[in-house]
Amino acid sequence: MLVQRLRDTFKRGKTKPIEWRIKQLKQALHMITETTSDIIAALASDLHRSKFETYALEIDYITQEIKYMLMHIKEWSATEKPPKGLANLFDSVEIRKDPYGVVLVMGAWNYPLQLSILPMIGAMAAGNCVILKPSEVASATAKYLYETIPKYLDTECCHVVLGGVQETTELLNQRFDYIFYTGSSTVGKIVRNAANKYLTPVTLELGGKSPVYIDNTVDMPMAAKRILWGKCINVGQTCIAPDYILCTTEVQNKLVEEIKKILKEWYGENVQESPDLARIITDKHYQRLVSYLNGNGKIAVGGDTNPIERYISPTVLVNVKPTDPIMQDEIFGPILPIINVNNAYEAIELINSRERPLVLYVFSMNKRVQDLIIDQICSGAVCVNDTVLQYT
Repeated sequence: MLVQRLRDTFKRGKTKPIEWRIKQLKQALHMITETTSDIIAALASDLHRSKFETYALEIDYITQEIKYMLMHIKEWSATEKPPKGLANLFDSVEIRKDPYGVVLVMGAWNYPLQLSILPMIGAMAAGNCVILKPSEVASATAKYLYETIPKYLDTECCHVVLGGVQETTELLNQRFDYIFYTGSSTVGKIVRNAANKYLTPVTLELGGKSPVYIDNTVDMPMAAKRILWGKCINVGQTCIAPDYILCTTEVQNKLVEEIKKILKEWYGENVQESPDLARIITDKHYQRLVSYLNGNGKIAVGGDTNPIERYISPTVLVNVKPTDPIMQDEIFGPILPIINVNNAYEAIELINSRERPLVLYVFSMNKRVQDLIIDQICSGAVCVNDTVLQYT
């Protein structure tokens, strides 16, 4: 059994020496830098990603993180000497950074390289053995990981398992020492329930809706570019992408006009022909998104589709109501609904009436408005006058 083989390797202590961990990090860095063309080809196949997007959002991000780990791994793994109280004043007190054992990493399809490699390498840097289960939805990237990782990393301590629901279910029936999952809340609940059997600690990186509040104090061309950039990278298939906008009708009208100009500037007269806009990952996800184009307010920008390419143009919806279908789940695509509010207080009330935001975006030059919204709303993260960059 694979899990038992890795557990036997861990018990032999192979992964604990700092020298082994550093070697794996360096090998991972070599893997990314030496197979860049393969990575670009895989992500072009899975998501129609441009070379620039793949490099900026996956390759460079991963290499910088690995370099950062190499800079700090000795510090992170060193035994700590905490302050002592009167009761143990003459004792030797220390905190040791012991690895968990065998870790299951379940990657996501939207950033299939980054969200597989980084948790895997993080676990190995901490001295664990790892089984990586990449998403089968991004099949070309999963194949790349399956074929490439054994050429660079220690195969006694790191394995890649391919497959779909059946294989994932079988993995979750095994006893792991830690599980790291990135994906939907639906599957996250399944992972959590499976972990409960053995009281296995888990990290669940799930999605959610990320609202944007924008008022009339902003530099509208700049604000529109930053909101649209956060929405258009990976064609909206980003968990921290702006999900919906709250603003007055006056601000909405100015924003919509700016968005029309920016889309033409970025993608030309024919957006579909631009090499810089990715595509929706599968037919299932495409059909879900297309269904939002009807019965959810009015299309003010975009709305063009092509089922053969799974293409959806960047789209803005106006006259959207909080009860509309598009407002019930994370959109995860290039559709941006706008709900009208009269002021920041109404925006706060609406946001707080829903599930807590994954990220809260505030566009205002008024510091009092910024502080009011941040103080009154609890969210996973907050970014003021920009989008997505809080993740870098």
